[in-house]
Parts: sequence; structure tokens; C-alpha cells
Amino acid sequence: MSLAARYLEEAGIATVILGSALDIVEHCGAPRFVFTDFPLGNPCGRPYDADMQRAIVTLGLEHLQVANRPGAVSRTPFEWGSDAWREQFMEIRPQDVAALKKQGEARKQMRAGMKTA
Repeated sequence: MSLAARYLEEAGIATVILGSALDIVEHCGAPRFVFTDFPLGNPCGRPYDADMQRAIVTLGLEHLQVANRPGAVSRTPFEWGSDAWREQFMEIRPQDVAALKKQGEARKQMRAGMKTA
């Protein structure tokens, strides 16, 4: 995403990225970034929390207007609710291994089918 934003910026189109992977986005050099310290995949807020999602998108639009230097980062004031997600994020429980393996094999077969098509 950061690389696409940099390309658009070079073409004169202002961009802002809303995200949860601060270290990655800073490393890639996003022109403007609004950081929400939430689990990956939830940069605009908790699922079904429309008020929070609107507020975060609004912060992104405001950041787009006021960020006046490359690599400008702002942070949202929101919290996920508890930090328990950090301990469980990307955890693979022993009882899930077989199902995850089955999903992985299905994805490999789908990709192989797409290559031959």
C-alpha cells in the first residue's frame, strides 16, 4: 500500500493510509499515515462499530489536509478494549492445525488450477 501511495503522490495525487502496521508502513515510506493500534485487518476500528469507524476515517481526512511533510504519522486515540488480542494474535492452537492444513491445501490446488487456466 505504501508503495502505491508513493507512486500516486509522485503523480500529484495526495494519499493517506489508515493502518495498523506502523513499523512496516514507516519502513516503506508512506507519505501520510494514520496509525490505529488494533489487530491487523482492523485499521478503521472494531467490526460493527460504525461510530468509531467514521471517526477514524474522519481523522484520516483531517490528516490528509494538515500533514505537511513526507512520512507524517498521526495516531488515533482509540483502544481495542483490552490488550488480550496481542497475546492471541496469530496463535495457532493444536486443535486448529488440521483445519488450517486443509485450507492451505485447498488454496494451493485453487492456485494451481488458476495457473493452468
